[in-house]
Amino acid sequence: MMHKDLQEILISPEELSSGIGKLGERISADYAGRCLTLVGVLKGSVFFLTDLARRITTDVRLDFMMLSSYAGAQSTGVVRIALDLKESIEDSDVLIVEDIVDSGLTMNYLLPNLKTRRPRSLEICTLLDKPSRRKAQVPIKYAGFTIPDKFVVGYGLDYNGIYRNLPYIGVLKEGVIEGN
Repeated sequence: MMHKDLQEILISPEELSSGIGKLGERISADYAGRCLTLVGVLKGSVFFLTDLARRITTDVRLDFMMLSSYAGAQSTGVVRIALDLKESIEDSDVLIVEDIVDSGLTMNYLLPNLKTRRPRSLEICTLLDKPSRRKAQVPIKYAGFTIPDKFVVGYGLDYNGIYRNLPYIGVLKEGVIEGN
């Protein structure tokens, strides 16, 4: 059942499962025989990271970072690290797992930061790619879904801290977003 604050369901639970399964297969093939460190970008990536990790057949390690560039519905453009990695990634194959890449500013900040830690390889995997909002070009190796320029919530994505627990990706009604 669709939440009352949503305009539409953009990606159903079944579509999410299928898309994540395909990503898991590609990543498993690309990293076969190697241990992969998945770096989840909190809080939005939690649902995606969990489901993706279960679909990857090679060994994985999990670590987390918390970054922020949002206040409400708007990207501030200023990225800050609120929680850093607990383990070293030196000489490791690292895959950044993100819920959505839209402006690209967060990844544009994070990639050089993690490269200074000398990983063997460093790539980006995002559930949602919103290229129409791109301000910084970033190399996304794995993208689950390319979406239009709509404000989406659910499956980890929030608006002011809520809607993360919806089992699908939905488009928030404009009247719900402050300032509209």
